[in-house]
Amino acid sequence: MGDVLKKVPVREQDPKVRATNFEEVCYGYNKEEAMEEAARCLTCKNAKCVKGCPVNIDIPGFIKEVKEGNFEEAFKVIGQSSALPAVCGRVCPQETQCEGLCIRGIKGEPVSIGKLERFVADWAKENGIKPEPPKEKNGHKVAVIGAGPAGLTCAGDLAKMGYDVTIFEALHQPGGVLVYGIPEFRLPKDKVVKMEVENVKALGVKIETNVIIGKSTTIDELMEKEGFEAVFIGSGAGLPMFMGIPGEISNGVFSANEYLTRSNLMKAFRDDHDTPIKMGKKVAVVGGGNVAMDAARTALRLGAEVHIVYRRSEAELPARAEEVHHAKEEGIIFDLLCNPTEILADENGWVRGMKCVRMELGEPDASGRRRPVEIPGSEFEMELDTVIMSLGTSPNPLISSTTIGLDTNKRKCIIADEENGKTTKDGVYAGGDAVTGAATVILAMGAGKSAAQGIDEFIKGKIIN
Repeated sequence: MGDVLKKVPVREQDPKVRATNFEEVCYGYNKEEAMEEAARCLTCKNAKCVKGCPVNIDIPGFIKEVKEGNFEEAFKVIGQSSALPAVCGRVCPQETQCEGLCIRGIKGEPVSIGKLERFVADWAKENGIKPEPPKEKNGHKVAVIGAGPAGLTCAGDLAKMGYDVTIFEALHQPGGVLVYGIPEFRLPKDKVVKMEVENVKALGVKIETNVIIGKSTTIDELMEKEGFEAVFIGSGAGLPMFMGIPGEISNGVFSANEYLTRSNLMKAFRDDHDTPIKMGKKVAVVGGGNVAMDAARTALRLGAEVHIVYRRSEAELPARAEEVHHAKEEGIIFDLLCNPTEILADENGWVRGMKCVRMELGEPDASGRRRPVEIPGSEFEMELDTVIMSLGTSPNPLISSTTIGLDTNKRKCIIADEENGKTTKDGVYAGGDAVTGAATVILAMGAGKSAAQGIDEFIKGKIIN
């Protein structure tokens, strides 16, 4: 046993090698490493780490099983709360959630909860362990819109309760943001996402792809003609935002959403797929969140020199520290305290550069972060051929505009009760990015979980009444 105050190190691809490929960066723990790391857990009776988990996994419970080498039992413990452990182990912001509250972290480094969760999920896959479906159905039908993290979680929880659940997914492949938004090198699609989706289907959940709610059918039709007693909307937030600066309609300006979808879902990074993508030589990604890091690291792997342009300092970057660290290791250039003012195009309408202005930080704004203020006379130009805007997303208004009685707020997000996902329309529940705007995978899962409870109470209430 090593130093109990320090995490067991996790193996990773060398930065210079991984900057040229789309293989997974982090290799995760093997059996011996996982058991050694699990032995660092203090198995707290009043575990604060659980309170930091949006889906309330029994963290000390599963880690105890890992410590004792009972990996199948550990998988069962996690499975009581989470439908997507292999995903969460890779992309959750553990440092601000479970690991951020870990008691071991007061005097040393917290337990690597995320890496242990990933190990358990990967071990279960390698050994053919799947979640068990309920012994009997309750005879009630529920529709779920969207096969992303919120929809898969809600569907999985309802299936465990005995409901007959069908997910309607607009794209040709289930997974939502897990397949179109997060790159292969962070979240392998066949090895991880496909496996997690298959585990949800193993619970009895049916998935219909290429169904656009609001076009193919409507929520009202699902409830009135197809016999669904309740509907959960987990359609995500796929509508990109732009700055509204001159030249933003130039050829070679992308939203991060489009750029990543072309690469991730449509496999533009692979030679055996003919999906077009702009292989820029010098690329600027505007924004500082996880999506910006994903877009920047994708462009780098496609052969570009890549700059992150962000109007605040490094301390205010919203991206996970691990993502920023990996981006720097790989050679991404950070142009901080810098804000675009105009996209410059050549005579054919293609991007040739970007005008920017230097910024300094003033007083904190509503977000609690110091507000960036322009420095007069600090304008400069960057020579570029591609610009990727990563400024956040909002929900597509198609569902709300075709559903009578479903209210939205001024940001076009569906209004839903945080506690149980209940919307303004009877029998309709919602959660995840469709309600909050773009957020994390695990928060969407937490919302899906809460909505499953809300739907269960709603249908049982109807039966009693």
